[in-house]
Amino acid sequence: MLCLFILSSFLEMVGLGFVGPFSAMVTNPDYINSNVWLQNLYVKFSINSPQNFILYFGILTIIVFYVKSALSFLTQKSIAEFSHSLKGDLSSKLMQSYLSAPYTLHLSRNSADLVQSIVTFTDRFCIGLVLNLLTAISNGVVIIALVALLLSTNAVASLGITLVLFLSLLVLNPLKDKLAYWGKQGFDASAEIIRILNHGLGGLKETRIIGCESYFEAQMNLATKKYSTNMGLASGYSNLPRYIVEAVIISFLIVFAFLFVTFNQDDSQNITSIFGIFAIASIRLLPATGNTISCISVIRYDLHSLDVLYAELKEAEEVKSKNEELNNLPVHHSQPQSKLTFQSQIVIENLGYKYPNTQTNALDCINLTIEKGHSIGLIGKSGSGKTTLVDVLMGLLSPQSGDIFVDGISVKDKIRAWQNLIGYVPQSIFLIDDTIERNIAFGVPDNQIDLQKVQAAVQTAQLSEVIEKLPMGLNTAVGERGVLLSGGQRQRVGIARALYHEKEILVFDEATAALDNETEQLVTEATKILGSSKTIIIIAHRLSTIEHCDRIYQLQEGKILKSGTYQEVVLNS
Repeated sequence: MLCLFILSSFLEMVGLGFVGPFSAMVTNPDYINSNVWLQNLYVKFSINSPQNFILYFGILTIIVFYVKSALSFLTQKSIAEFSHSLKGDLSSKLMQSYLSAPYTLHLSRNSADLVQSIVTFTDRFCIGLVLNLLTAISNGVVIIALVALLLSTNAVASLGITLVLFLSLLVLNPLKDKLAYWGKQGFDASAEIIRILNHGLGGLKETRIIGCESYFEAQMNLATKKYSTNMGLASGYSNLPRYIVEAVIISFLIVFAFLFVTFNQDDSQNITSIFGIFAIASIRLLPATGNTISCISVIRYDLHSLDVLYAELKEAEEVKSKNEELNNLPVHHSQPQSKLTFQSQIVIENLGYKYPNTQTNALDCINLTIEKGHSIGLIGKSGSGKTTLVDVLMGLLSPQSGDIFVDGISVKDKIRAWQNLIGYVPQSIFLIDDTIERNIAFGVPDNQIDLQKVQAAVQTAQLSEVIEKLPMGLNTAVGERGVLLSGGQRQRVGIARALYHEKEILVFDEATAALDNETEQLVTEATKILGSSKTIIIIAHRLSTIEHCDRIYQLQEGKILKSGTYQEVVLNS
């Protein structure tokens, strides 16, 4: 791109430099003999008449301008392609970074901030900052070439224009701080708008029943007003320098032209040549200068996006580096890992975990053993450590002490391979706004979906009767977050998803807590059927869901208070 900048600017300077002599020759052919450079060309190429020389010179000027125009087009095209390509790359890199980030990052960050970084900040950085920066550089090279041409034509006028530009920019300098401030305020308001949308529309049912639409409407009005005010000021004032500079340059050129004509009346040929160059150069110099100043204003306005994206990527890089050094806070590893098999038992040994920025341990010296093919239930009051234990067990959180062994092999260095054995069914199933088939084969490309495996998973999860009643069967859309399905149906789709991916260990995280008794019975029956072929871990909200478990563990304040059969732990307590 830099080569294109320089070459197109050089041709611009050459083409405009040809305009002055050409206009002088057209008005007075004898100008060829009075100009040493033109006379040498006339003699060297043995041209037989001034008219032919003027014709050839005009054709050469036209060719230079056409080539320059083509190069200028390629320059702007390459700038646009690079900037938009960079946006795509950065968005993908951020998405990969967030998906790879430790689970604790997502516990502490609002999803609206992550969405804004991927969508808004990449756009502001690549289109607002990078594209304008490259455009400013391109125009800057053109301006330098034009100023060099004007200096060689008339140094006094060129120095005058340079001085006027410098003084204009000096006067406008305080505006840069205001643009930066308005830009940051606009970005903050944009993030707030996304958060309000997530809150108001994400819980539309509750919003409608409670009748608090006006609350979210008022919040949105405040946020949009803040956004529109700051963005309007920034966008409006970013063009102010351009208009001021254009007016100042035009004023200077008119004054200079008047003075030049007044004091150089006897040199008419030189006046024609100089003003031919200055007139054409000004036509190109004005938009180039104005556009450059506008680009600089937009860059100042969008500079905040650079800080945000740098901080996001730097944080991800530091976390990844820290994880590699300390073997802590597991992150996603896309590279292939050694396969982990589960043949006998899982042993949790002296497991301890404390959340960041907390004083007490969420888990304290947990020891338990899970035999292959067994079902275990985890019970306890809210905050007793059940979910934390499961999160650590699934590799989402890494313990500060202790370890997990599968058939005697530590999973610490094999997190991805360990997670490949686990299927997870949470209390609130996440369903994409797509068909039941794609929700069951979650994350699998269409051309790789195994319909036989889908049907087997549907049958085992006791979804067959539901599917038969749907208008398009497996191809029925479930709506956003599965809104078109009942709670029990969503849970069974979640179970079918875990079964489709053929996981050996199934974790049910209070999967029946929000269901009615009849639906709970169906889901419980599904888990009982699976008990003969899968190892199942159930966090229980209702004790009836763990009656069939081989072993029950009761947790309290991050410790195992009691363990044994359902009879020993629940009925005899």
